[in-house]
Amino acid sequence: MTFFFSADGLSKSYPGVKANDGISFGLKQGEIHALLGENGSGKSTLVKTMYGLVHPDDGRMEFQGLAYAPSDPNAARAAGITMVFQHFSLFDALTVSENIALGVENAPSSGQLSRLIAKTGENYGLPLQPDRRVGDLSAGERQRVEIIRCLLQDPTLLIMDEPTSVLTPQEAGILFETLRKLSNENTTILYISHKLEEIRTLCDAATILRAGKVVATCEPSSQTARELAEMMVGSSLKAPVRNLEETGGGPVFQVDGLSLPSPDIFGASLDKISFSVRSKEILGIAGIAGNGQEELVAVLSGELQAAAGQILIDGQDVGQASPTERRRRGLLTAPEERLGHAAAPDMTLTENAYMTGFVTQDLLARGFIKWPKAAKFAEEIVERFDVRTPSVENNARSLSGGNLQKFVIGREILQNPRALVVNQPTWGVDAAAASSIRQALLDLAGLGSAVVVVSQDLDELIEISGTIAVLNEGRLSEARPVGQLTRDEIGLMMGGVHGFPQAQGQAVAAT
Repeated sequence: MTFFFSADGLSKSYPGVKANDGISFGLKQGEIHALLGENGSGKSTLVKTMYGLVHPDDGRMEFQGLAYAPSDPNAARAAGITMVFQHFSLFDALTVSENIALGVENAPSSGQLSRLIAKTGENYGLPLQPDRRVGDLSAGERQRVEIIRCLLQDPTLLIMDEPTSVLTPQEAGILFETLRKLSNENTTILYISHKLEEIRTLCDAATILRAGKVVATCEPSSQTARELAEMMVGSSLKAPVRNLEETGGGPVFQVDGLSLPSPDIFGASLDKISFSVRSKEILGIAGIAGNGQEELVAVLSGELQAAAGQILIDGQDVGQASPTERRRRGLLTAPEERLGHAAAPDMTLTENAYMTGFVTQDLLARGFIKWPKAAKFAEEIVERFDVRTPSVENNARSLSGGNLQKFVIGREILQNPRALVVNQPTWGVDAAAASSIRQALLDLAGLGSAVVVVSQDLDELIEISGTIAVLNEGRLSEARPVGQLTRDEIGLMMGGVHGFPQAQGQAVAAT
C-alpha cells in the first residue's frame, strides 16, 4: 500500500533509554489517525522527529512519495507538516493577530492578516477577533489561535497533541467538526490523546506504541476503550473501585468566603469561594484552565494569603498559617505543574520526598536531615505507586510525565493527610497511570480523608467524585451530587452558563 506519509525503522536513543525502536507505520491522505501509548512509550519522540525537532539515529521517512528528513520545524512546515502542541506557545500581552504573525513565515501586512484570520475562522467554525489580547481569551479560544496559525500555512498533515485537555465538551465538539471538515478536504491528521472514547468517536485508524515499538494497529471504533487501553499497557486494566461509605458529622475541611485579587494580570481573582468536605468524601471542582484553579490551590496551600475568608481543618482556622504549619495540621496540596512546582527538576527523588514530607514523616531532627529515612520514604512511594525509575537517587527530571505525576501524588497520599487538595491529578498521563492515581485517591478518601480534586477532565470527576462544583471566573458554584448533574450541564457551567433546568439530558450517573 502506498501511504501519504510513512516511517520505516525509525530509531532514536538517549542515555539509558531507546525512545523509538524501529518504528514503522503509515498514514493515508485525509484520514484522522490516532497515535496511542503510555507515557514514555515514544509518542513524543516520534512526532518531534516528524516535525524536525528530533533527528533519528536510524530509519527513514517518506512524505507525498518523496524522501523526507526535515532539518528543523521550518523545513517541516515548508513541506506541509504543522503541529499544535499540548502546551500553548502564545504571548498573553500580544493580540491574536500579533501572535499568529510571529509563527507564520513571511506574514502579510497586519490588515491582510486580520482578514485572513477572520475568514479562516469563519470557514472552519473557529471564530476569532484578531485584535483581542490573548491574555483575555479562554483556553478554547487560545487553542483556536494555535490551530488557525497552522491552517494559514496550508498544511497537508496536521499533528495534534492532547487537543481537548483544556476544552469543555461543547468546545471539544466544535473542534471535532473542524477536524472532520479538514479531513474531508484531504488534510491528514495525526491525533494524540489519552481520552480513548474520543479516539473511538473521531479517528479512522490507530497506531499503538509500547516501550518505543509499534505493537498494534486497529480501527478504534471497532474496539472498546478498555481494549484500547489494554493494548497500550500490554495487560488487563482495572477500573477504579469506589469503596466510599456515607459518613455523618460535620465537615473536616471547610472554606468560607475566600477571596483573593489575582497576583497575575491575566489570572482570575477569587470571589467568596465557599465549600465543605466531610471525611470519606471527594469533592470535584471542574473548570477550564485560567478560571482561578491555580490561585485557589495556592491560597489553600499557603503560598498566597487570602484577602478575606477562612480555611478550616476540623474547625480550626489555618488561613493565616504557613505552608509548613498547614501540613502539620493535616492539610496537604499537590499543584498542577509537576516539574518546577510540585518537584524540583534537578533534585533527586529522595530530596523531593523530603521537601514536603519532613514534617509528617519525622525526617528532620535538631536541624539535621535523616537522609536514610528520607530515602526509605522515597522508596516506599516508588514501590507503592509503581514509579518507573532506576533509583530514588535519580533526578526528578529523568522521569516521564506519568511517572513523576505518580511520585508527586503518592508522596502526598502516603503522608495520610486529614485533607488533600490535588490540581489536575492525571493531566497528560496515560490510561494505566490515570487509573492508578484515581484509585489511590478513592482509597485515601475511604480511609477517612477529605479530598478535593481540581480537574478539567469531566470523566475523571464523574468517576471518583461524590459531589461536583464548577469554578468559573473565580466564582464557585454550589456543590451538587454527581447523580443530579448532566455532562452537558457541567460543560455549560464551565463555560459560564448557569441556572437552567435539570431536565436537559440524563444525569451523569446514568451515562
